[in-house]
Amino acid sequence: MAVLGTIVVCLIPPPPIPLPDNSDKIEHFLAYFLLASSAVQIYQRGAALVWAAVGLVGLGIGIEFAQGALTVNRMADPMDALANSVGVLAGMAIAVTPLRNLLVRLRG
Repeated sequence: MAVLGTIVVCLIPPPPIPLPDNSDKIEHFLAYFLLASSAVQIYQRGAALVWAAVGLVGLGIGIEFAQGALTVNRMADPMDALANSVGVLAGMAIAVTPLRNLLVRLRG
């Protein structure tokens, strides 16, 4: 649902809220950080986690192409794809921290 929500939010018209220049890069980073850190909570270390990272980076790049090709009110931005990818890397880095099993610990 989070991935689907990300796709929808990235392809619908942006809200008419004035934002500082390039502040959307923080939004991109945070969205993909949350997606990747969620994958860390779901998958064990190893191939599944690597494929989740590859899939999320591919999703971020694909959405940028889709914004350029399928929308009239959005544009493809390579820097957004970079922010997405850095967010994925940062989220995957959770796997080597004590936060790795946070959801398991919260569940008890």
